[in-house]
Amino acid sequence: MDCAIPKMEWTKLICDKRLGMEDFHDPHPGKRTDFQRDFDRLVFSSPFRRLQNKTQVFPLPGSIFVHNRLTHSLEVASVGRSLSDEIISRLLPRYQGTPQGKAIESIGEIVAAGCLAHDMGNPPFGHSGEKAIATFFSEGPGAFLQQRLTPAQWADLIHFEGNANALRVLTHRFNGRRAGGFAMTYSMLASIVKYPYSSGLSGMKNKFGFFTSERDTYRKIAAELGIPALDAPEGEMRYVRHPLVYIVEAADDICYEVMDIEDAHKLKIIPTSDVIEHFLAFLPEDRRERTARRLESLADPNEKIAYLRSGVIGALVSGCAQVFADNEEALLRGEFSGRLLGHLPEMLKEAYAACDRLSWAKIYRAKEVVDVELAGNRIISFLLEKLVHAVCNPELNYSRLLLSQVPEQYDVNSPDLFTQVQAVVDHVSAMTDVYALDLFRKLNGMSLPAV
Repeated sequence: MDCAIPKMEWTKLICDKRLGMEDFHDPHPGKRTDFQRDFDRLVFSSPFRRLQNKTQVFPLPGSIFVHNRLTHSLEVASVGRSLSDEIISRLLPRYQGTPQGKAIESIGEIVAAGCLAHDMGNPPFGHSGEKAIATFFSEGPGAFLQQRLTPAQWADLIHFEGNANALRVLTHRFNGRRAGGFAMTYSMLASIVKYPYSSGLSGMKNKFGFFTSERDTYRKIAAELGIPALDAPEGEMRYVRHPLVYIVEAADDICYEVMDIEDAHKLKIIPTSDVIEHFLAFLPEDRRERTARRLESLADPNEKIAYLRSGVIGALVSGCAQVFADNEEALLRGEFSGRLLGHLPEMLKEAYAACDRLSWAKIYRAKEVVDVELAGNRIISFLLEKLVHAVCNPELNYSRLLLSQVPEQYDVNSPDLFTQVQAVVDHVSAMTDVYALDLFRKLNGMSLPAV
């Protein structure tokens, strides 16, 4: 860790100034705070609504409803707000009657909005969609572009990352949009940047926080909030995490681990007895016995799991809140390492690890999940190939026809090649599973518009 990192301050970290609307900033809000407006603005936005038709893990529902990206994000926001409330209750006594205390009171509103937005940059077909975009360029038909782009631009493409794309979706001035994109508050935007460094530092994990096109945006956010920059190789950027990122991350981790198992149980991939065993492990011995007796009075297996699920989430929320409060100083100094979940008491940490092992053994390699990944990879690669070929060869008749169907907000006619390619990626990553499949079929001549 770099030496002499300046300590961050809550009074700077909590900032309701809006990106692109700095000249209109009013430090005296009305009945609704600007952070509440962030939440409402996201709920009514098109990118958020599209999450209802994007895969979380399992195929979109037939007769049995499972989570999609929208229901997942709503649940993450709920857990994030509860976790924030517990953290606030632990921190406020330290700052009672001070400006820092006043700032801390807004943590829940910021985190709830950040949780809503955290998956808005994810492409269709789950996490496999991210991999499909990255490998299209690194090992697929898009590889020819490497010689025509800068190393930083190329790194953005071959390490495509949904979190970095979420920042772009929220802040980029797409055609017809205002400066600042959605004009969200600085603090809310910082709360979703889990990996605050550029793509050249992503390594083998394909994790980074902002594309080349958003570097200046994040630099501006970090400067306003007092987020320290860290040493980085020439041409790269690296920053300390905003402390609220840890809360958004924990809420996401809690929801996907617990809810993926509940979905798998509904689909009869994991038997009831296995789920009960794993979920009871989160509870202390005395409560475990009481809970087991309570389960005996419930005949419906799904009700048993739902009852246990609430207890598991409550235990993890309380544990993560205590970790945050105990490590506040390290978080503000940028010295905290890992996730909040990684610092839980041993019982909770082992129970979570056991659930993670169960998920990898039974869920993420399940036939239904792999089938979605295979189909998604084929569909996304095909669409990217056709659209990239079109922007590189706009004089062709087929290219003109295809590009005429791309929404005007995406600048596929830019004179700059990287801007064109990024517009193609913007378009494909914004698609729902259903839209991407429908376009794939149309371009392959497998379906035609109704006459």
